[in-house]
Amino acid sequence: MAQEFNILALVKGQERYVFVFDDDAREELIDVFRDQAADPQLSLNWFDAMVLTRKAREQTAEPRQLDPHELPEQPRSRI
Repeated sequence: MAQEFNILALVKGQERYVFVFDDDAREELIDVFRDQAADPQLSLNWFDAMVLTRKAREQTAEPRQLDPHELPEQPRSRI
């Protein structure tokens, strides 16, 4: 079975924070959010850390299983 990765991204002005992690590294990632929020040289603040932490935990709380009979809706042409 292939290893699955999660991605969280935050855009703050010209800065981009992108976190790629697997489920086993989730708690370590949350520690990274805290460390970066505490670093005065980074723009990532405590509110950002809280939101990223919540999003990381939501990914675990609600795994989305696609029904093989459920097809994604196709985009409609506007032409």
